[in-house]
Amino acid sequence: AETDTHRKQMVYLIEALDDYFRDDPQVYVAGNLFLYYEEGDPGQVVAPDTFVVKGVPKGDRRTYKLWEEEGKGPQVVFEVTSRKTRKEDLGPKKGTYEMLGVREYFLFDPLGEYLEPPLVGYRLEEGGYRREAGEQLVSEVLGLELRVEGGRLWLYDLETGEKLLSPLEAQAARREAEARAQQEAEARREAEARAQQEAAARRKAEEELARLRSELAHLRRPSEPESGETL
Repeated sequence: AETDTHRKQMVYLIEALDDYFRDDPQVYVAGNLFLYYEEGDPGQVVAPDTFVVKGVPKGDRRTYKLWEEEGKGPQVVFEVTSRKTRKEDLGPKKGTYEMLGVREYFLFDPLGEYLEPPLVGYRLEEGGYRREAGEQLVSEVLGLELRVEGGRLWLYDLETGEKLLSPLEAQAARREAEARAQQEAEARREAEARAQQEAAARRKAEEELARLRSELAHLRRPSEPESGETL
């Protein structure tokens, strides 16, 4: 990755996708890994920033060799692109991905150096790649929506609408949610305590008012005449 921005975006995509498919043993997610696609010719290699292969088992790999994976290559590839990698991402890499049958190829330009809008996708059809661009695109293969928000590319589950987070981001979100829940619980306890104090104060005031009214009524009653006194 060229900058921290590119690195963080690439790490997010890899970790979020890996976590999203964690329960499917036949989905492999990787990134910045050499992908060799022609046995015996080490020059036939490409290194996608992030890629997803369905139909192969999970597991750590030093490299990805197409002939060792029953010929199964990536169905989806992401490149976090820049002005420096523009020619390669839109030239040789795009041609290689099309040749390998990558069904969806997405490029995201986080610094907005040359793509406008910063998110572009290529969908493989009979005649080759069809270009799409926008702030929001859909990956039919992954069942995800891609959204550009706040200068970052985020992934959303199409069925639930939930944003995909990396494990670290999910952990941070849980901590924030727990902290908010504690604050809200404390606020509720304080509100209940205030309500109880106010209720007690009202009861005391009502009791005092009743006592004063009773005394006033007693003072207003005419006194009874003493025995033997005539009116």
